[in-house]
Amino acid sequence: MNPILISAEQLQTIYNDPDTIILDASIEFQIPGESPKVTGQMIPNAIQFDYDKDFCNRHTLLPHMFPSEKHFNERAQALGINNSSTIVIYDNAGTYASPRAWWMFKAMGHNKVLILDGGLPAWIKNGGATTADYREVTQDGDFSGTLEHGYFINAQQVLTHSNAQSANIIDARSQARFDSKVPEPRKGLRSGHIPHSLCLPFASVLNDGHLKDTQDLKNIFNQLPLDESNPMIFSCGSGVTACILLVASYIAGYQNSMSIYDGSWTEWGADSNLPIAVTQNLSS
Repeated sequence: MNPILISAEQLQTIYNDPDTIILDASIEFQIPGESPKVTGQMIPNAIQFDYDKDFCNRHTLLPHMFPSEKHFNERAQALGINNSSTIVIYDNAGTYASPRAWWMFKAMGHNKVLILDGGLPAWIKNGGATTADYREVTQDGDFSGTLEHGYFINAQQVLTHSNAQSANIIDARSQARFDSKVPEPRKGLRSGHIPHSLCLPFASVLNDGHLKDTQDLKNIFNQLPLDESNPMIFSCGSGVTACILLVASYIAGYQNSMSIYDGSWTEWGADSNLPIAVTQNLSS
């Protein structure tokens, strides 16, 4: 079994296992370029994992920011998740929202976590049954994770790396947004990108809602002017599709220091104190 991905066929063999927790990490927000969402259906025994309104920092106006360690643990326990649980995460469009939930559990030190490659559409295409309701949780779990340093980073940390050119900062937004050729979908945001960052649209690592195969992903990242001695920082519009690139890079073999800029362009583009670049310069 892939250490990150599980296929719909593989999930069929374990989804009724009491030690398997299936989490639906679907989000309401329509990601630009996302496949159509499957609504009103879910995998049997699935529990909702809502990082927009539940597993999030409620003390900021920025969307779905990572919560405190205490809050995450309390909410995970309320979902019946144990330290021994094997967690399988999916979303209702493909492999779009689920990578962020996967990285959140990784950030909390939980390694028995997998992404359903292709999500709910792949499950249905493979003949998997669906239901209209989430599973009712009747008993709290004993989940107790520890938030690992550097998995999610803030604007000041990104700015320091940008100024020193000491990290590979990779932006998952479209080339047109990166190059300031189209306005941002969120109102009030400047156009452009973080200085000394690179553009790799998240759609380039996907094929019909699935992650591309390992060799294709290696070829994609090999085409970027990366300094492999530097850490990898992934950014996007609001910290969701950046995680798709992180997963893709992980599969491609870049498994050293990797971070998500949690505020991403929603934060950076709104803060006039943060510098922006408006044209791509791959040699910068």
